[in-house]
Amino acid sequence: MKARLTYVPIEVAEQFDDFIIYRDEEVLDAVKARTRDFSTLSLLKLLYQVKSNPMTFSDLYTKSKIRMKRSFLNYIDLCLKYNFLKKEAVGPNVIYSITDNGSIMLNLFMQKKSN
Repeated sequence: MKARLTYVPIEVAEQFDDFIIYRDEEVLDAVKARTRDFSTLSLLKLLYQVKSNPMTFSDLYTKSKIRMKRSFLNYIDLCLKYNFLKKEAVGPNVIYSITDNGSIMLNLFMQKKSN
């Protein structure tokens, strides 16, 4: 697996530090980092953001720090396909929230810290 450079929200970087090979500078509320298993980390970044509160598409895009919109859309589609997230139209907005499957997926990676 090739290591990739990405921005990781600080809270996510602290929770999933085993994905981070090297931390660089902090930019606003994110850490610029070289990471391993980039795709799994990107899924976790999405799930972590909606674990406590549902979010609009725009808020989720901003807070996940997945900078390329096409990649973000691909990860959203993957999460919807595997029932990790659900979306609901509320007026002009689309609200994303975590499902039971998404919580299980997220908890699988978070349990390491609680042992």
